[in-house]
Amino acid sequence: MKKILISDQVNEKSVSLLQSAGLEVTYNTTLSREELVKAIPEYNALIVRSATQVDAELISHMVNMEVIGRAGTGVDNIDVKAASRKGILVMNTPGGNTISTAEHTFAMILALCRNIPQAGKSLSEGRWDRKKYSGTELRGKTLAVLGLGKIGKEVARRAKAFGMDVIGFDPLLSSGTANELGIEILSLDQIWPRADIITVHVPLNDSTKNLLAKITFEKCKKGVKVINCARGGIVNESDIVEAIESGIVSGAAFDVYVKEPPDFSNSIFNHPKIICTPHLGASTEEAQELVAIQIAEQIKEFFLDSKITAAVNISGFAESLDKESLSYLNLCETLGVFTSQLLNDQIKSIDLTLTGKTLHKYSTEFSTAFQKGFLSGRVSQIVTYVNAVLLFDDLKIPVNIKKSEDSNVYKNLVTVEVNTEKGKRIFSATLFGLDEIRIVQIDNYKVELNPAGYMLLYTNVDKPGMLASVGSVLAEANINIAGLSLGRIEKGENALTIINTDSRIPDSIIQLVKSINGVYEVFQVSI
Repeated sequence: MKKILISDQVNEKSVSLLQSAGLEVTYNTTLSREELVKAIPEYNALIVRSATQVDAELISHMVNMEVIGRAGTGVDNIDVKAASRKGILVMNTPGGNTISTAEHTFAMILALCRNIPQAGKSLSEGRWDRKKYSGTELRGKTLAVLGLGKIGKEVARRAKAFGMDVIGFDPLLSSGTANELGIEILSLDQIWPRADIITVHVPLNDSTKNLLAKITFEKCKKGVKVINCARGGIVNESDIVEAIESGIVSGAAFDVYVKEPPDFSNSIFNHPKIICTPHLGASTEEAQELVAIQIAEQIKEFFLDSKITAAVNISGFAESLDKESLSYLNLCETLGVFTSQLLNDQIKSIDLTLTGKTLHKYSTEFSTAFQKGFLSGRVSQIVTYVNAVLLFDDLKIPVNIKKSEDSNVYKNLVTVEVNTEKGKRIFSATLFGLDEIRIVQIDNYKVELNPAGYMLLYTNVDKPGMLASVGSVLAEANINIAGLSLGRIEKGENALTIINTDSRIPDSIIQLVKSINGVYEVFQVSI
């Protein structure tokens, strides 16, 4: 039974969902760092929000961990690279807090334009400052949305309802979608002098850190307002205070900070023209319930159905593949497992040739699947889609992806050429029907092998009685034959025989097969 630890506070419906699926759940939000480090080796999954710091040191203690789930969008508190190298999948719930965050962003826009917090505070202090807190309308103003993912789009929709002109920046947004939303897509340099209000909805990375800073503010329209409900660090906290004091920026609103909890000596917290909230973007009952249930569903499906959803350390992977492509993904992994067990010589490089246009679209995914299968059982650690390529890189074995058009025989064909110190080995596979894997070439031999269960492979002299001799050895050992595939190059020369068996063949029986006159190389393979 898979064991799941939930170390941050989540909606308890997620706990019930996991338990009802037959998974063992520990819900403990009071663990100290030392207690967490001590407990973590026994768990297969970890669910967190933002409180638990899943850093490289904690990840180093994860012995059985397969997946880390973040109930929310950001994974700033998770060392994704360390998890990837360890072979651990990292999932989040990118859509769960979309509406909540978009609504909070718009609340900040309204509060900033109408001075609501400041005016409310003045009343509580016994003052009637109507003139001091006069605001501005949204109608007719230009809102710049930087980052038009799910949240950015929802903010844009609400802005249009208020009669605002919306401009935006997002290299990944299609012109068709932009037109549907009524958004004018511009470059950043075109946005700065036009925007009355700027709101950011981009991830925090090297290219977006300090996206709005001194050099940016100097290009902006005088009196611009800035909102950051995305990630701390996208807007430079020191520079914006300076920009407000100089009159370039008329006000700002922050829900996120470089450091959380922040240093309250930071001047943004007592500035009269800056509104601050304590990271409330996703803090609604509806959003918290939704993200908790979403991550629980994702982890349940991962363990029960091998389904990968919203993984941040593999690029869309299985969730983006159609049914046929998923079958070829399985084929490539199976071919990797099969090939690996037939190689004893030092490997110099591997060439993976994908024949047929159907295979070209997901060539990277198919290569990763092959590498995962190839290393499974050859290295001591768990191999996953996440760390397979990294492990190959560590081994300094180059895997070259090649693409070819349709072959003469098969519409789609996966061929692996393994270059070893003793020469080249060739293996090819295709699908029969929708999902039946068949290995159709091993070196120079044409075969039709169903790679499933236990298989005995051996080369032998092509003469009568060879199959009977091997069959007799297996029969005496009570090993039942489930299938048979034969291949030869020329009559009377060498042949390749592959026998599918219902059970594993003991080493002692393998030795008896090897001792038969006319039998050469013998391998037992299992899938």
